[in-house]
Amino acid sequence: MDASALPQFFQHLQTQLASPPEEARRLFHGRGRCWEGLEQLTIDWLDGQMLVSLFKEPEAAFLETLNHELDALVETQVWQQSGARSLLLQHRDRPGSPMEVIWGDMNTFPQIRENGLCFQLDLGQKQNNGLFLDMRYGRRWVKAQANEKRVLNLFAYTCGFSVAAIAGGASHVVNLDMAKAALSRGRENHRLNEHDLSQVSFLGHDIFKSWGKLKKSGPYDLIVIDPPSFQKGSFALTKDYAKILRRLPDMLSEQGKVLACVNSPAVSPQFLIDGMAQEAPELIFIERLDNPPEFADRDQDSALKVMVFSRQH
Repeated sequence: MDASALPQFFQHLQTQLASPPEEARRLFHGRGRCWEGLEQLTIDWLDGQMLVSLFKEPEAAFLETLNHELDALVETQVWQQSGARSLLLQHRDRPGSPMEVIWGDMNTFPQIRENGLCFQLDLGQKQNNGLFLDMRYGRRWVKAQANEKRVLNLFAYTCGFSVAAIAGGASHVVNLDMAKAALSRGRENHRLNEHDLSQVSFLGHDIFKSWGKLKKSGPYDLIVIDPPSFQKGSFALTKDYAKILRRLPDMLSEQGKVLACVNSPAVSPQFLIDGMAQEAPELIFIERLDNPPEFADRDQDSALKVMVFSRQH
């Protein structure tokens, strides 16, 4: 990264802080490669906590300048009037992804809001805090589609899609993820929104050993697939996604829809379109959802891909 790009960055940040968002939002997205020299830097606004994330360890000069300017930022009027309660710096490329408190007091388990819904985060020693902000429009779409639907949420993580579905009137949601701790956080997210947990199932299983159980709970009117790009020993995107797609017709209702997602810059939207045509040809591509504008990317094919498919009728 390039320290000479930081003045432009801080100018942008002060503009954002002059009118801070009322809900959780990304304030700066260097990962979209629209800001030369700042490609490994992001900033998120989390209910008054501002989280600066470094995705790769920068050179010492860059880090020294960044820290100096962050110290200066908290002395400005725009910062003091923003309602900010803490300024955090996470080194995601260091072992354990340590979090440094630059200013204020860190709330390790903050409750934030998105689309009017509440989610609890974990800002401890983990790379991911519990909610991927770039999927905001995807969760909004699920909420709008879910009324009286049975929903299957694969790779559910902390159940953000499930919370959106129940808020949208879903009759039942089945969440599946190998990480039982993440599902426990998902259960808590439903409680925070005062949802009826009898409408939600949590399955802490390996997806590739659970097809019978999942089919028994179906058919589903909406299936959400949002896998990691790579999870050692359990999932590799280019190898394993097809195994999921070919199972969809047996689990989907006659009017069912699929929201299939990929967040790897290495594959284009055509990966999902071609994969579905090969493995489940009765499901046709309908649309790709927009990404939130704060996640602008120099190459849309590299950005998050959230794709809608439906049975042919």
